[in-house]
Amino acid sequence: MATLILVRHGRSTANTSGVLAGRTPGVALDERGAAQAAELPGRLAGVPLAAVVTSPLQRCRETVRPLLDARPGLPLHAEERISECDYGDWSGRKLAELMDEPLMQVVQAHASAAAFPGGESLRAMQARAVDAVRDWNARIEAEHGEDAVYVMCSHGDIIKALVADALGLHLDLFQRIQVDPCSVTAIRYTRLRPFLLRLGDTGDLAALAPREPAGGAGEAEVGGGAGAP
Repeated sequence: MATLILVRHGRSTANTSGVLAGRTPGVALDERGAAQAAELPGRLAGVPLAAVVTSPLQRCRETVRPLLDARPGLPLHAEERISECDYGDWSGRKLAELMDEPLMQVVQAHASAAAFPGGESLRAMQARAVDAVRDWNARIEAEHGEDAVYVMCSHGDIIKALVADALGLHLDLFQRIQVDPCSVTAIRYTRLRPFLLRLGDTGDLAALAPREPAGGAGEAEVGGGAGAP
């Protein structure tokens, strides 16, 4: 079956301001995020691509634009099911403030039971994203063959949930996965099992330098965080 290249959007203005953007409109890439997006065509230069599928949110569309400009004629498809988690009433709030919410402990340690007020559950988020990948795998393979490779540009929590599914991990463990802005995660799907080929590859080992998450030591960065400083 197809090989999926998951790209998290480049660093956004919400990432740098410590805000949980969710589906808030008008969240763009910041200067570094735009530079990250500009480097993406070079990082994928040796990979033949059948299509690009993207979350409809602005920061994802801006991330794939340089790749599309570098490859005229590469098909682009928008996919609502890989849009950011609907954080509901948490959307647009500072992550530092949200750390004091009792629900945050559930999000961190028991994600499968977490549902955002006025939004969706993390369980529902994962289910829709996995369904989208399964559907696109079948479509890409039918149109381009079983060796086809395609890009899907999405968001931190979506990609972490997809990786957990591919590895057979319970959703409660997905906060142990880290994917930085504009990182590349590659999964090759086969009839019997997926293979994780790359995880959060930024092409820059500086991202491995020790750093403390925004929520403090041991806490996952809800929404994916801003990446290495």
